[in-house]
Amino acid sequence: MDPRPIGMFDSGVGGLTVLHECLVTLPEEDFIYLGDNGRFPYGSRTAGEIRDFAGQIASHLLALDVKLLVVACNSATAAALPWLQERLDAAIVGAVFPESEAAVQITRNRRVGVMATEATIASGSYRRALTDLDAGLDVFSQPCPRLASMIQNGDVSSPAMIEIVKGYAAPLKAAGVDTVILGCTHYPLVTPMLKRILGRDVTLVSPAQEIARLVAATLRRKGAQNRTGREGRYSFLCTGDVESFVEVGARFLQMPFENVSKVEISGLERMGVA
Repeated sequence: MDPRPIGMFDSGVGGLTVLHECLVTLPEEDFIYLGDNGRFPYGSRTAGEIRDFAGQIASHLLALDVKLLVVACNSATAAALPWLQERLDAAIVGAVFPESEAAVQITRNRRVGVMATEATIASGSYRRALTDLDAGLDVFSQPCPRLASMIQNGDVSSPAMIEIVKGYAAPLKAAGVDTVILGCTHYPLVTPMLKRILGRDVTLVSPAQEIARLVAATLRRKGAQNRTGREGRYSFLCTGDVESFVEVGARFLQMPFENVSKVEISGLERMGVA
């Protein structure tokens, strides 16, 4: 048994979809969530910038004595996860592989679409993960440069959003995919819209659900679970405006949004991974 909290971070509030799934799957665990909303979005940044940000945040959370670090951001996972795992003496899990594994198991026609940020698509991380699992897959990657920012700002249903999502989904429909990975933790917030646009024959794979399963499996494997039957606690950190983080975050998590503290970016910049 290990009563220490689990640390989790994202570029903003999208990772709260992962936190929600973890709270459902692991109600006895404590969580510390850090949203880097002061430097959002990550999707249009270079891999080097994202790696630096991830290293700074990982160092900060590990200094708080977390027992497991969850990179609840696809862009940060693509740019930094192996780099962090090589350099830090800590258990670290992230996105990309869990949902890729699920997609390979789900697809019937071996035509898989990926919707993600520009940085994630450019990294090639999903294509590598998918084809490593099944070299015969056809992978269709669709960058969605505006989607995360619009969702972060609270737009999940406007006419403009509908047209943008239709535009991003059109090439995947034309390619005849039967499975689509939502390669950004913001995207589950528009799942109902995507289901209507893509149709009932296309299965959507959520990073949140798959990451939560991986977190649970990692804790079991390491014997690091908390005591069963207790009610876990959660607290929040952010690097930008606290009020907007709370307002948007409450809609994502659909739970009371309290215990939010601000972390100064200048302080994070003094940390990092060698």
